[in-house]
Amino acid sequence: MATSTITLESLATSHEPTPRTQSGTSSTELNIRSEPAVEPDFATSAIPDGGYGWIVVLCGSITTFWINALLNCWGVLQTALLTSTMANVPASTVSFVGSLCLACGVAFGLLATRMARSFGTRPTAMAGVTLISAGLVSAGFCTTNIPGMFVSIGVIAGVGMSLVYTITNLLPVQYFSGKIGLANGLVKLGGGIGGCVMAVALQALVNRVGIAWTFRIQGLMTFAVGLPAAWFMKDRVPLRGTPFVDLSMFRNRTFTTIFAAAAIGTFTLFVPPFYLPLFAQTLGLSASTGAALVAAFNLCNAIGRFCSGPLCDRIGPINTFLGTMALNAFTMLAIWPISNKMAPLVVFAIFNGLANGSFFTTVPTVVASIFGPGRAAVAMSMSITGWTVGYLMGSPIAGYLLQAGGGNNDASRTTVAAFRPAIFYSGGISLLSTLLVCAARLGVKRRPFQKV
Repeated sequence: MATSTITLESLATSHEPTPRTQSGTSSTELNIRSEPAVEPDFATSAIPDGGYGWIVVLCGSITTFWINALLNCWGVLQTALLTSTMANVPASTVSFVGSLCLACGVAFGLLATRMARSFGTRPTAMAGVTLISAGLVSAGFCTTNIPGMFVSIGVIAGVGMSLVYTITNLLPVQYFSGKIGLANGLVKLGGGIGGCVMAVALQALVNRVGIAWTFRIQGLMTFAVGLPAAWFMKDRVPLRGTPFVDLSMFRNRTFTTIFAAAAIGTFTLFVPPFYLPLFAQTLGLSASTGAALVAAFNLCNAIGRFCSGPLCDRIGPINTFLGTMALNAFTMLAIWPISNKMAPLVVFAIFNGLANGSFFTTVPTVVASIFGPGRAAVAMSMSITGWTVGYLMGSPIAGYLLQAGGGNNDASRTTVAAFRPAIFYSGGISLLSTLLVCAARLGVKRRPFQKV
């Protein structure tokens, strides 16, 4: 690893956008950035736009596979718990385990950046994979113990995810400039594939060996595949001079608005994958069909993660983010509430999955476009930390609304109408996030068809 130190200066006092109109401008050179002079190693001209970066992208995609194999498949595991060892535990409580895992997965983003600065990205990523694996294996011994599940999945696995996820967001911007959207899309693609493949695999494991051994096997697989991938993830330039936090970034109005939009949007991102299996059983469908719906959702999630990357490079990251949140709100408000049959539910899973996956590619690309590679690490870790409350409370709020609407663990005694308060809550939050992204877009350029 190189030994040169990077010194990042604070933001300039002026944060007004300065337009650039060249059609060939990359997403990391958008007019919304206000970037002072940075260390030459982090200058756009010094970024190779490939090279070893493709190895980093591949390994980041592999580790993201195993992160989303848990997060995007929690609905499958949650339904298995609710129908077996935790039949007497409220759905909102079991959902809160997954939400705590999500929250811990982003709450320690600043800590992960600090660890990467002190020890390097490779040890940080390897520590994260080890914690995820340990959390899953220990969860196999806690399937009748809800406090143990909170500790093993919610805290141990969640903190591990935070370390790995932060590294997968920090590294691409060190290796890519003009292709940053594509690189982010490929990294996040692994997560979508993981959610798709493992939704079916986990349901098959539950049917064959039970929920306890399903957790243990998933943990061992994560360790066996994820640890070698984490070993290949390394810095192009060390982050030792990177500040822990830079609150002056909030003087940039575009960043502040995007930060708020993303933080609010996270309240609803995991409501569909958490509750689709239970919703499917409410329609009289089997647990395997519910898992297949989650797999379809995650397949489209993977497509959205990948396709939104090149789209960011082509039409601009903020434009892509606006379309993403608008589609998310539309599917929540217009399709899911009337999905009382299999066909509309499949349509919802497809289009909401596309929008859901796009979120995770567009946000890092937007942040990199605002501050450039020199300060993207701090800006992204701050942004991820801002998702904590939404991840922690979003799905449990939906669970409480489901209970208030008459829903319970017995899907045969729950109607579609019981889900509608939770659905409209999710759709309303998504619409608010969309309006904030629209405000950020208009604050940069008012003309509708310009690249932003």
